[in-house]
Amino acid sequence: MTKSLDSEPWRDLPTQVADLIEPELAAITAEILASIAAEVPEYARPLEGRFGRGIRTGVDAALRQFLALIRDPDADREPGRDVYVELGRGELRQGRTLDSLQAAYRVGARVAWRRFARVGREAGLEAEPLSLLAEAIFAYVEQISAASVDGYAAAQKGVEDVRSRRRHELVALLLREPPADRSDVAAAARAAGWPLPQSLAAVACADRDLSSLAAGLPESVSTVLEEAGCLLLPDPDGPGREAVLERVAGTATVAVGPAVEPGGAGESWSLARALLAASEAGALPGSRVLRAETRLAELLLFEGAPLVARIAARRLASFQELTPKAGERMRETALAHVRHHGNAVAMAAELHIHPQTARYRIARLRELLGDQLDDPDARFELELALRASV
Repeated sequence: MTKSLDSEPWRDLPTQVADLIEPELAAITAEILASIAAEVPEYARPLEGRFGRGIRTGVDAALRQFLALIRDPDADREPGRDVYVELGRGELRQGRTLDSLQAAYRVGARVAWRRFARVGREAGLEAEPLSLLAEAIFAYVEQISAASVDGYAAAQKGVEDVRSRRRHELVALLLREPPADRSDVAAAARAAGWPLPQSLAAVACADRDLSSLAAGLPESVSTVLEEAGCLLLPDPDGPGREAVLERVAGTATVAVGPAVEPGGAGESWSLARALLAASEAGALPGSRVLRAETRLAELLLFEGAPLVARIAARRLASFQELTPKAGERMRETALAHVRHHGNAVAMAAELHIHPQTARYRIARLRELLGDQLDDPDARFELELALRASV
């Protein structure tokens, strides 16, 4: 019963097949190399140097290991496999896909089968062993091809790991406080393959959202510091940036620090992180994309919450005697008062009340706050306390 392609059909070949083929190895190797050079465009050059040695070694090792498998199917194949793993790695180093190497394997299999079949027929091999020989050749080529795929993938992962590490190092350098030396940053950017922009902004997000956000941005747009939830956004005020962030944010919240030169990335990152913390604490309702430049006052109140609370305790102490509902109403009135400098008409428009009602409330404010409403420093502190509480 004929075995399937993946079941090592060489196990059923008589060992004398290897004896018949062995004297032909040199001629077969030469024909395979010539055919590869003629039929695979990427390899249509003299087989010299490291490239040539790799191809010659691969062909020679393939043929010799194939004969060894016919003679001893249980022999250790790991040393031979390393040859094809390395060929796969080499293709990545040369900046090629595996298409050319896979084509070379197919050419080699075809030439080897043609020469093996001729030798077998001349020696009087019957149809069954010849059929098994063909099956064994192509099954074997599948295995060495798979080894090259593994080598290519391993090399690719290594390159990606190095690239990821270098980008991580670049971000850490950019975010350093005090700022790192410009020449060090420029060198790290070159090593990471990231063009250093004229301006950038740090973008903070929750760790759980980072991967999806980074995946949605063009590679040229972001550098990622995975464990800190950081993106660096080149040219943050450029056309389409806001729309891109809105699109990739989805339901996540992202906090965008101010646009700075690369040397100021640490400052931008500090503000972005503070903005995100304020949003997560519920202090910044609104858009999913928060920009520090438009929320600085709110951020100041959040960051200075303990101080603002002490100011409020001193400036709004008289409100403690009011009921909760009355206290809320008077805080709204007081904020409108300091915003509009006591203009009853403007206050009424903001509070959606009649101007006469606004005047009544102003009189009540005078009773509660006294001359605080006339003192510039007191009004400043009142506004801080009221903005934090209303």
